[in-house]
Amino acid sequence: MVSSSEEFMRQEMREVYSETVVDQALRPRNLGEMEDADGFGRVTGPCGDTMEMWLKVEGNAVVAATFATDGCGPTVACGSLLTELVRGKAIPQALGISQQDVLDALGGLPEAHAHCALLAVSTLKEAIRDYLAFKKEPWKKAYRTHRRGS
Repeated sequence: MVSSSEEFMRQEMREVYSETVVDQALRPRNLGEMEDADGFGRVTGPCGDTMEMWLKVEGNAVVAATFATDGCGPTVACGSLLTELVRGKAIPQALGISQQDVLDALGGLPEAHAHCALLAVSTLKEAIRDYLAFKKEPWKKAYRTHRRGS
């Protein structure tokens, strides 16, 4: 059941954002840390928002992705949507996901928030770099920590 305050927020947000952005921001998918992740990335954007992303990889394909952010609604929407976009993609395909791909999948964002999609994509690429680095030298994984704030 949707509360009246949530419905009011949805109405206000719909004046500026697509229904996809509103839905992903208010009901984010894949939010939170991932235990035993194969790749982790943390990026702080120029606006000061930070995003973290965890990846689980099997057979060189992303099978799961989660994220966390201290950012605004559009940043949450971008992280949420990107974790859905990347699932099932081979690592080279995942590396090819662009800011524009995220913006298109969201139905666009106002110019002032377009950088939120770039933050999400940059965080994904950082997590993939982390995965690839540890794939080459798996012994280092035993010494790695990738918990929020560490």
